[in-house]
Amino acid sequence: MLNTLTRSLTSIHLWAIAVGLVISGEYFGWNYGWGAAGTVGFLIATLLVTLMYIAFIFSFTELTTSIPHSGGPFEYSRRAMGPIAGLIAGYATLIEFLFATPAIAFALGSYLHFLYPAFDVLYTAIGCYVVFSLINFWGIKESAVFTLVVTLLAVAELLLFIGIVSPSFRMELFLNDSMPHGYVGVFAALPYAVWFYLAIEGVAMVAEETKNPQRNIPFGYLSGIATLAILAIGIMMVSGGITDWHRLEAIDYPLPEAIGIVMGKDSSLTKLFAGIGLFGLVASFHSIILGYSRQLFALARGGFLPQRLAAIHPRFHTPHIALVVGGIIGIIAVCSGTTQQLIVLSALGAVVMYVLSMVSLFVLRKKEPELERPFRAPFYPFFPVIALVLSLVCLVAIVVYNFWLSVLFFGLMGVLIGVFVGTGMHKKLAE
Repeated sequence: MLNTLTRSLTSIHLWAIAVGLVISGEYFGWNYGWGAAGTVGFLIATLLVTLMYIAFIFSFTELTTSIPHSGGPFEYSRRAMGPIAGLIAGYATLIEFLFATPAIAFALGSYLHFLYPAFDVLYTAIGCYVVFSLINFWGIKESAVFTLVVTLLAVAELLLFIGIVSPSFRMELFLNDSMPHGYVGVFAALPYAVWFYLAIEGVAMVAEETKNPQRNIPFGYLSGIATLAILAIGIMMVSGGITDWHRLEAIDYPLPEAIGIVMGKDSSLTKLFAGIGLFGLVASFHSIILGYSRQLFALARGGFLPQRLAAIHPRFHTPHIALVVGGIIGIIAVCSGTTQQLIVLSALGAVVMYVLSMVSLFVLRKKEPELERPFRAPFYPFFPVIALVLSLVCLVAIVVYNFWLSVLFFGLMGVLIGVFVGTGMHKKLAE
């Protein structure tokens, strides 16, 4: 069975994928953090998470360039700590990507419903799965070009949003009821701050499809995190000072609503902004489909999932069966979940994977000191320690404030580990 991917991605494609994977987080989802912590409380949470991601990406880039494998975190953990660690990292990464996608699909449906009330949110979300799975099926280069175009449009729109809204910013509004739950609220808001950056590590999953990965991957990661940090803090700040922020804390289209407050809901600019705002959601939706399909492919190729998922289409050179299966799982999640719960589950998967990745970095430094490392984590061991500690803090915050979702997440993980060990797969794959 053909299971070789084609190398065709350049540094600009990787920047677009890095930003595209995440940029929907600037459009919706983060505003739930205001409900948990208030504006200043959420700003503190966001600054902490930004520090975590900067340290994490500088450290994670060492892993990605040293081991350019489409499995990404699954392969790093397996290589460092064995098959069970690989299974946990693969499971966590799949949860992150598979459940981020339906949350974005909900937001796409909500944005279209905001523009045209005749559009049903659920049916629109399902339709998006069909359309963008087909685009991903077409080929990696074509998918990357599409991602580049919509990501550029999304970044331009967010900069336009900041420019339009910032003259209406009032500090007294931003500081009103700014930390209603004190520092406990900061702790509770951490998962929503993670949403600003969640999935940027998905660049690792196209490492096998990248030309000169040792040079292009660091550029994609580092330029991507810089772009996202500027946009995240800018958007959160200006949005919180144009009105009573409670009006924006629990909706799936906060930016069109903010423009509507500033310009008037009947303004043509408000409608235009909501329309082109779809580009940011499309960029993330499309890019995360790319990510979860490669993770399913890599886990199947490694023997952790049915081999059929590792099939590559002979003409388009894409993991077509993984795309279909991931889409079916996402559609089921769209029909059964809510945006807020999906964001929390996705963030939970992400921080578990971050913890394993940083531990893998330390283990591999000792276990394989001769491994070629084209990019070495700066300020080692401080950056990976910062990333590891803050990831653990975020993990505790998610579990404390989302207990039953955490029980579901770790319960399913326990079942998978039990089946994995009970069938002897951990010994077979360790050979």
